[in-house]
Amino acid sequence: MGLIQAALSSAGNILSEQWKEYFYCEALPANVLAVRGKKRVSGFSSNTADDNIITNGSIIAVADGQCMLIVEQGKIVDVCAVPGEYKYDISTEPSLFSGNLSDSIIDVFANIGKRFTYGGQPPKDQRVYYFNTKELTGNKYGTPSPVPFRVVDRNIGLDIDISVRCFGEYSYRISNPLLFYTNICGNVSKAYTRDQIEGQMKTELLTALQPAFARISDMGIRYSALPGHTSEFAAALNEELSPKWRDLRGIEIVSIGVSSVKASEEDEKMIKELQRNAALRDPNMRDAHIAGSAAAAMQAAASNEGSGAAMAFMGMNMAGAMGNMYQSHQAPAAPAAPTANSWTCPACGTAATGKFCPECGAKKPEPVDPNTWVCEGCGARNKGKFCSECGAKKPAGAPQYKCDKCGWEPADPTHPPKFCPECGDPFDSGDIV
Repeated sequence: MGLIQAALSSAGNILSEQWKEYFYCEALPANVLAVRGKKRVSGFSSNTADDNIITNGSIIAVADGQCMLIVEQGKIVDVCAVPGEYKYDISTEPSLFSGNLSDSIIDVFANIGKRFTYGGQPPKDQRVYYFNTKELTGNKYGTPSPVPFRVVDRNIGLDIDISVRCFGEYSYRISNPLLFYTNICGNVSKAYTRDQIEGQMKTELLTALQPAFARISDMGIRYSALPGHTSEFAAALNEELSPKWRDLRGIEIVSIGVSSVKASEEDEKMIKELQRNAALRDPNMRDAHIAGSAAAAMQAAASNEGSGAAMAFMGMNMAGAMGNMYQSHQAPAAPAAPTANSWTCPACGTAATGKFCPECGAKKPEPVDPNTWVCEGCGARNKGKFCSECGAKKPAGAPQYKCDKCGWEPADPTHPPKFCPECGDPFDSGDIV
């Protein structure tokens, strides 16, 4: 037996002569999860069957946000979650209109569905149930006692466990009515309401908070940033609760809102202190902090009188001495004294001892013959009156350069580098001898 959509079976049939009963369910209230379908018998119907018998040819209506189950002798034989009107026909095979429900509902139906027939005769107990598949909102939760939360801050190398309190609301929906009927509500006589299961659900949700927090912490999300990551939080909770909620009861969390996440005052103070100390590892941040402390001490000294001012100035001096100590630790080491085989790179000014500069890789310059000259056209070094490479004539009276700051003389006085390798002063017309 199965369901045939009324719109598809209307052609060629006078349905008004065949429909015996009309099963329907009015709008399900937000506090009702499952309810038994009502039977409305027409005044012209000759059907005198018992309330627990569905007459062949009866109509069953399904509305938006509902899922309908037909149960015979306690076994589910038909499922429909697609809105519309359907005719009950005992001559067809069981049908399945799952709509947008969980993909696993087909497998569940195959496992727990009816596996035997009755020779064309209806069984003695047939019922229609409707399930609320809409999102059920407004479920408040809160941690009565602090829950451990692991704080990870890779920027400063922080990895500690603290205690937090979490409050908010969550919403859920019945994603697999077959599992919900089989394992939770069963053959209810009237309605199955939310208050019959939400106490257990809230307890299990609070139990799952700790492993869910661990998943959130592994993502690098801080506890104070949880209100901005509710989708990740809901996914983590679903992952923890899926064995009991989704796989056993057919329930899934749709969304979760976090209104407040608060750590204890001691933990918050400890985290701020560790973050501030880690920030002071930066020399610039440390110097700024010391300068601010010295300024605050000077202001305190100016506002105090007598011994108070002396103590304030003493604190200011101590802050200054501390700053000098930090600066001494950060002061660069003095350059090593040049050795007999060392030379100064003309490109970057680095002292070197090998054949190449260790900083820029420039080759050690060869000794320059003072009797040679450099061609201004191609840069070749020559001894005669004309360039051996391009034939240019030797310039007359090329200027000689010498650093006017430290007295350093280049190997080729006519072609000095851009900057003095000893003092860093740039060569210009003031350095011409």
